[in-house]
Amino acid sequence: MKIIQVVASILVPPLGVFLVTGISTSLIINILLTLLGWIPGVIHALWILSKQSEQANA
Repeated sequence: MKIIQVVASILVPPLGVFLVTGISTSLIINILLTLLGWIPGVIHALWILSKQSEQANA
């Protein structure tokens, strides 16, 4: 994972998801989770980053 994506996912979770997926349903879900609470947004963003890196390595 790129360090910029990880830092963006921790500080502003929707930005981290946007950097990985662009405008997608994952971004909408992450915005909603971040509005409900910062921690769920961060968890989802890091999960999206790890899932994306697994697909790139496969």
